[in-house]
Amino acid sequence: MKFEKVIVEKNENHVATLTLNRPESMNTFSSQMAAELNQALIELDSDPLIRVILLKGAGKAFCAGIDVNELAGKTAIEYREWIEKMEHPLVTISKLKKPVIAQLHGVAAANGMGLIAAADLVIAADNSRMGLTAINVGLNCVGPIIPVSRCVGRKKALELLLYGNLIKMPEALSLGLINKIVPQDELESQALQWAEELAQKSPIAVQIAKTGFYHSEDMSYEEQFAYMNEAFARLCTTDDAKEGVAAFFERRDPVWQEK
Repeated sequence: MKFEKVIVEKNENHVATLTLNRPESMNTFSSQMAAELNQALIELDSDPLIRVILLKGAGKAFCAGIDVNELAGKTAIEYREWIEKMEHPLVTISKLKKPVIAQLHGVAAANGMGLIAAADLVIAADNSRMGLTAINVGLNCVGPIIPVSRCVGRKKALELLLYGNLIKMPEALSLGLINKIVPQDELESQALQWAEELAQKSPIAVQIAKTGFYHSEDMSYEEQFAYMNEAFARLCTTDDAKEGVAAFFERRDPVWQEK
């Protein structure tokens, strides 16, 4: 599929960079961009040469939410279909086998913050900000709050949802919304380096780890152990598991076989 509102680039180190490409609108979600982003994620997950997806925004912001120019003149049913399309990528990320690292710069607001929270890992520029800002224009972020609340817990999630304030990166880090803070001028290089480091791990081990984590997240404590132990047992039968252990004993770099 040819994309207009997202850019897909692949490198020889098994990393695909997926860029939101509506810089003139601070990468706010249009229906077209939401659909293209979702399709691009699915296609990259199926690409045997790609192991890690690096998600970022063009221009001066990561993503400032949803394009309100599309808001007017819909019925309740049409609004539901419209917002489901906008939030579909947030759900899709959890279903992908391959990890998604978000590269945050500028602002991530409303659905943009939801996209950050939905990503598996996040590296952020030190001057970035994020917030569930829709409450400030008479709307709300009841979709984006779902991945946000899984990072921060109920009380802080409700505060973010109801007040709509933008928070800075030290607070975002303490809340578990991001993994790393780096200087703005080092964001591009450090994000790519981090993605390429993850891409050096066994692809099948990473994929089983991510899939198992999301599938077991809402299970009971005991059920989680049973599910994860089964996943680990399946992993142990793979060529990569055998190669990884052999390489460890032979003091050499492993050569991964599983895609």
